[in-house]
Amino acid sequence: MDRTFDRPSLRLPATLLLAGQLLYVVVTLLHTGGEANHHSAIFAAYAGSAIWTAVHVTQFGCMAVMLAGLLALFAAVDGQADNARLAGRFGVAATTATLALYGAVLAVDGVALKQAVNAWANAPEAEKAARFAAAEAMRWLEWGTRSYANFTLGLAVVSAAAVVRATLIPRAIAYLMMLSAVSYLAQGWLAGTEGFSDTHTIAIILAEVFNATWMTWLLVVGWRTVPWHARAFHGHVVDHAGVLAWWPASVSPTISERPPALRGCGGVACLLRSCRPSPATRHEPGRPASAGATSSTP
Repeated sequence: MDRTFDRPSLRLPATLLLAGQLLYVVVTLLHTGGEANHHSAIFAAYAGSAIWTAVHVTQFGCMAVMLAGLLALFAAVDGQADNARLAGRFGVAATTATLALYGAVLAVDGVALKQAVNAWANAPEAEKAARFAAAEAMRWLEWGTRSYANFTLGLAVVSAAAVVRATLIPRAIAYLMMLSAVSYLAQGWLAGTEGFSDTHTIAIILAEVFNATWMTWLLVVGWRTVPWHARAFHGHVVDHAGVLAWWPASVSPTISERPPALRGCGGVACLLRSCRPSPATRHEPGRPASAGATSSTP
């Protein structure tokens, strides 16, 4: 299995992911706040909001950017890890479903709920009870759609973590992605059972912190400079004191392109004795590797 990856191909998905997440956080700060499960108070605040529709349309745009980054990540590592292809395909489907469900969430929250609370706030006293019941029905519909949007997003991030873990991208990124996924799954459960409780808010904050961390790290990996010796020798590894230097995936993406002595190396700093080439295959900076060199394994 080839676990290498093309470093520059991570730049677009990482940029979209991080930009979408950070912009979503900033826009959400403009969302009308209050005790979300105290319906009479929060509905009155919603009715008085003049930027409600704009905030929710922008939230949808930010989420679309973030999910586009997730799809781009699946495309960037597609075919790089044979045993993760099924997870990648499932992840693409889950990401697409998430976009559709988030559209439904924000349609209910940004349009239907807003109209319902406006009607309740402006209704004559005799109609207020019925209007309030209609607004609560919209809120409960929002709970349901957001619950399953979070479930599908959690599954999509789990799939992305499985694909990332199967490559030479630092595994700590995959572990942070798994923590994000758990936070999303927790949000799905809490939204469906408690509504927008304080515990649900904590799960949201955790997901945002984990996301910002692994997305930033992924962006750094995408823009990190390839070591000088790898750029100079186009995939031939320089041997310093008998230890092989890092083999960058963006230089030689396939196992078959590596020198025979190095085809067993895992793509990171190879310190294993069994991966070291014989003296005949070693070369110094400025001197090209011998095309006919062979290796011996001690």
